[in-house]
Amino acid sequence: MKSLEDQLSQYASYHRDLRNILTHFLGIPMIVFALLCLLSRPVLDLHGLMLSPALLLTLLSTIYYIRLDIKLGVLMFALLSLGLWFGYFIASKDTNTWLFISISTFIVGWIFQFIGHFWEGKKPAFLDDIAGLIVGPLFVVTEALFALGLLRELRSRIEERLVKIH
Repeated sequence: MKSLEDQLSQYASYHRDLRNILTHFLGIPMIVFALLCLLSRPVLDLHGLMLSPALLLTLLSTIYYIRLDIKLGVLMFALLSLGLWFGYFIASKDTNTWLFISISTFIVGWIFQFIGHFWEGKKPAFLDDIAGLIVGPLFVVTEALFALGLLRELRSRIEERLVKIH
């Protein structure tokens, strides 16, 4: 399995234009939220534990993120859990409302992604490596942490790698 640095460096190499990164701050959370909404049905209530495909996606993603970095994995779990909770809320609505919110959010999220990649002049990372689909949400979170002045050492190592790539 590639390291955290490997994954983020490779993903970042497709995302150097600030406009593209900013569209990802909107698009990726929308896509993740939409998937959690769509996958929140069917749900099996086992004594208050709401089992669904969305819960499985959240748990498997969390395992992946924790294997890359424990602290970021815990943060991703918290964020995904919040999305899961809201996804269950949307899934509890009537079918038309659930589908409208989920599908329209998914489509708009991808529109943001493709606009950003149009500006970047590069195809999305997942077209070359399917792992880009799971790295994308982590990329957005780490970019937000970088913007807050956190994880400076990780940011420096990624930037060093990007200089070598280009």
